[in-house]
Amino acid sequence: MFWIGLFLIIRLIGITDPPLEIGHNWRQATGLMVARNFLEVDPSILYPRTDETGTGTGIMGMEFPLLNYLHYLVALIFGYQHWYGRLIALMVSSIGSWYFYRLIRSYFSDRTALFALLMLLVSIWLPFSRKMMPDVFCISLMMIALWQLNKYLKEGSLVRLLGYVAFGSLAILSKIPAGIYFALLIPLFFATTAKRRWWVASVSTLVPVGAAFWWYFIWNPHLAEESGVWYNAGVSFSEGVSDITSNLGEVLERFYFSSFHSYVLFAVVLIGLFFVVRRKSKRHWVPLVSVGLVYLIYMFKSGFYFYHHSYYIIPFVPVMAWVGGYGVAQLKWKNLGVILLAIGMIEGVANQQHDFFLKDSECYKMRLEGIANDHIPEGELVAINGNGNPQQLYLSHRKGWVIEDDWLKTKNYLQDLSQAGCDWLLLNKTTRPLIPNDRDPVYEDEEYVLFDLNQ
Repeated sequence: MFWIGLFLIIRLIGITDPPLEIGHNWRQATGLMVARNFLEVDPSILYPRTDETGTGTGIMGMEFPLLNYLHYLVALIFGYQHWYGRLIALMVSSIGSWYFYRLIRSYFSDRTALFALLMLLVSIWLPFSRKMMPDVFCISLMMIALWQLNKYLKEGSLVRLLGYVAFGSLAILSKIPAGIYFALLIPLFFATTAKRRWWVASVSTLVPVGAAFWWYFIWNPHLAEESGVWYNAGVSFSEGVSDITSNLGEVLERFYFSSFHSYVLFAVVLIGLFFVVRRKSKRHWVPLVSVGLVYLIYMFKSGFYFYHHSYYIIPFVPVMAWVGGYGVAQLKWKNLGVILLAIGMIEGVANQQHDFFLKDSECYKMRLEGIANDHIPEGELVAINGNGNPQQLYLSHRKGWVIEDDWLKTKNYLQDLSQAGCDWLLLNKTTRPLIPNDRDPVYEDEEYVLFDLNQ
């Protein structure tokens, strides 16, 4: 389709850039570490590991690393590059967008499907669909799974059923929030035969749910127990409810702005919601309520993380795009709907275009690997003051610690770090850390200073 192809081309801008963009470079760096370690350390998909090892293995309990493993497989053939993961995510999201369009069109009008697709393409998916992150990737896989399920319920083809199982499993394994769309089984059940309902409700849905349960609630705790590292299991439900209700302003911002980065497109969603409520059709409100309630549970389970990270709204954006697309299609004044959509699309792209370009002020970090190659032997461990961000450790292509600037103020901290097995201290001076004055640097330039902790 023309629009999917156009936005694929647009999102190729800067596709080969390293993870230096301001938005969520830390999250991409972590994923890239996992992909590179599959290539350089251990190719077992069951043991994802980062470079933030300390003196351990770096093995981490995290999402099933499908995107990272695809990156690794490409690197096996062509050699490692930062941007393979970006390109894979972009291609999968483009395919997922096509299946989203087809799914909407199979139940609603062509106009609704087209308008919903356009809203999705300029939403928060615009930048995140080409990041080395599983958030858009997993929902795209789920769109493919839902299309396969839709075809099975209508035709009874075993191939379609197996496609639903396969893509549904990969989607929810890649990230649990994709599972909110299993709520659509409720309305879909009423549109098929009893035999097909039985197959969907039993084996074909238990497989992806069971696989996700094993990975996240059995295998991940096992990895965390062995390595002591757990990525993010969310918060307790009660704590999440308290977080969400105490920060409603920031929570609502995720819906009215972060979703589309356009106030106009959010207004279009509200128009669509008005028509859904007024029409009182089960075909409209049952899917919305089903997915919405499950997503609400996900919000409460995420708590602080939901309003702290903009990408937590990504799973619900296709629903909002469908509602908005439906609203535009229902307007009696068709030109008004098209005008609103066009203005909103321009607004959304304008508010997100900066994510396609790197700031010159960040490019100095690309010297890190050269500094490490010149001074830090492979296999020796380094501590970098990333202040919680592993980006610079990844770019140095070394393993070790990510430390905080404040830790350097603690008495005997460097001695304790050395005794823990750290060989080198590499400090980014732009964050104004406390520079040791009792040691001679091995290397220093305008941004970085390197110390040998074994001297």
